[in-house]
Amino acid sequence: MRSPFGAPRYRRLKILTALVLLSILYQDYFVTEGTFGFHSECPLACPTAPITNDILAVLRTGATEALEKLPVHLDTTLRCVPKYVMYSDYEEEIQGHRIHDVLGEVGTDLKQSAPKFKLYNNLKNGGRSSLRQTDHSGSGPSGSPENPSWKLDKFKFLPMVDRAFRNSPNAKWFVFVEADTYLMWANLVAYLAKLDASKELYIGKHMFIGDVLFAHGGSGFVLSAGAIHKVTERWKDNIAEYDRYTAENWAGNMVLGKVLRDVGVQLFWAFPHFQGDPVSALDHNVLKVERRPWCYAPITYHHMRDMDVRQLWEFERAWERKGKGALSHRIVFKEFILPRLAGRRDNWDNLFVDLEPGNTTSLDGCRALCHTKATGLQYKYATTSCFTSGEVRLGEEAWKSCLEYSVAASRCVRWQDGTQDANIVQSGWMLDRLPQYVEKMDSLCDGTEDVKWVI
Repeated sequence: MRSPFGAPRYRRLKILTALVLLSILYQDYFVTEGTFGFHSECPLACPTAPITNDILAVLRTGATEALEKLPVHLDTTLRCVPKYVMYSDYEEEIQGHRIHDVLGEVGTDLKQSAPKFKLYNNLKNGGRSSLRQTDHSGSGPSGSPENPSWKLDKFKFLPMVDRAFRNSPNAKWFVFVEADTYLMWANLVAYLAKLDASKELYIGKHMFIGDVLFAHGGSGFVLSAGAIHKVTERWKDNIAEYDRYTAENWAGNMVLGKVLRDVGVQLFWAFPHFQGDPVSALDHNVLKVERRPWCYAPITYHHMRDMDVRQLWEFERAWERKGKGALSHRIVFKEFILPRLAGRRDNWDNLFVDLEPGNTTSLDGCRALCHTKATGLQYKYATTSCFTSGEVRLGEEAWKSCLEYSVAASRCVRWQDGTQDANIVQSGWMLDRLPQYVEKMDSLCDGTEDVKWVI
């Protein structure tokens, strides 16, 4: 009797199952963080299409993070970008690259009257030596509410857009990212080549604050030349109005969205190309605006740490050397994430906090509980507690997972003060079920290997 999957589909399932089983035999349900990596000695295969010279990439940062977060991008994601500029709240040079003070042309009255400019004024007067340890405080549930650089950041958006336009007045596209944004340059180039640069376009991952729709800054966003021209003209004609609006609100990306709305440029919702979380926290089956990431091309990830950027960069380079076209989310899952999943990972948080009732004494007991659930795909054990999930996320080392504001931080294992011990967090995945999961996800792509784009 013929398989209900059909012969080609059944063969693919058998092959994937065999690969997973080999992984199990080899790893004996255990992997270590150091077992995954790529070699970077091969020459770069950067996009050479003429459109690459029509794009200006703009990286926004701040003095409290630039030394930590910029060097990895200079070594990796920016190497293929012909034209880019970096804006901050402090003029300096890092590894031979100029970082421009984007707040230098902001009016003196605003700098003197807005308390959030205290950090900026200290930097102007005393340089980096004026920074205190508390100025580097990390992220929280609302971004970085105690970090003075984060409070200052909202004032950068409109001057940044204006400076970018003046920097490259003949560019057709302007892409804006942050210092912890991973930009897949080749996919961005392929995407923009499908769009009409003569239109007034504002592209990104949608967010709302009140009734203002805007693109999330950390996920990256794109403005066409027509859109950036309109927003800069509007801002320059109404600087005092928008200075007040910025001071009264907390998010600079929302302020930019408001100005774009005022000039009649609406946001084009480009999820799942633009992502608000790192690749390690992404649920490839999540449904937003009637789209799931699996079949689409990723362009950005957010909250990416140094090692995450380097590993994904090497993976992206290896893929490009194969000459198989644009990367899709499903290829990232199959070839970057799947090899790192195992039956057991110590000191690892796979980022799901649906707590099972009762106490569990071991990871094996938690795995057995997950096995009883028909949709169970991953599990986690921490201090007698068991967590299971029908989603698949890679996660990260347990001690890191609560540090940033992201899906990762909201789903990490949290302890009360004085009781945290990351070494007792263990995670695992139902490896025997993952081939069926992949087969089901592939069926969403209309039976084709072609990458989908939001056009």
